[in-house]
Amino acid sequence: MIVKRFLDTNILLYGYDLDAPAKRSIAQALIETAWLQPGETAVSVQVLQEFYVNFLRKGHSPQEAAVLITDFSIWPVIDNTLALFRLGLSLQLRWQLSLWDAMILAAAHTSGASELITEDLNHGQDYGGVRVVNPFL
Repeated sequence: MIVKRFLDTNILLYGYDLDAPAKRSIAQALIETAWLQPGETAVSVQVLQEFYVNFLRKGHSPQEAAVLITDFSIWPVIDNTLALFRLGLSLQLRWQLSLWDAMILAAAHTSGASELITEDLNHGQDYGGVRVVNPFL
C-alpha cells in the first residue's frame, strides 16, 4: 500500500471540534481531501481507537462515534500487528519518541505515506522518509 498522507488522531478530532473553529476548518479541509482522493490518505486502527475514546470524552454518543469510525474505515487502515509493534519500538528508540507517537509513525511508514499530518511531532522533520506536517502552524 502506498498513500500520500497519513492522518493522526488530532486531525480527525479537530474536524468535529466546535470549540476550535480555526483548527476545525483546517481539519475539515484535510478530511474532505481524504474523501475526494480515495486511497491517498490512510489512518490506523490506533487512530480510530483514539478518536473513539476522545470523541466520547467530548460528550458525543457512542452511536455517533461508531458511524464516523465506519466512515473513516473506507480509507486505507493500517492494522495493529506484531510487526507494526516491533517497528514502533525501533522507531521509538531511534527518534526518542513516546510509544504512542512511535506507533503512529510506524503506521505512517507502513502505509507508504510521505507525509504524517499531525500537531504532535516536529513540523518539517523527516523521520526516515515520512515528513511531519503540522497544518495548524
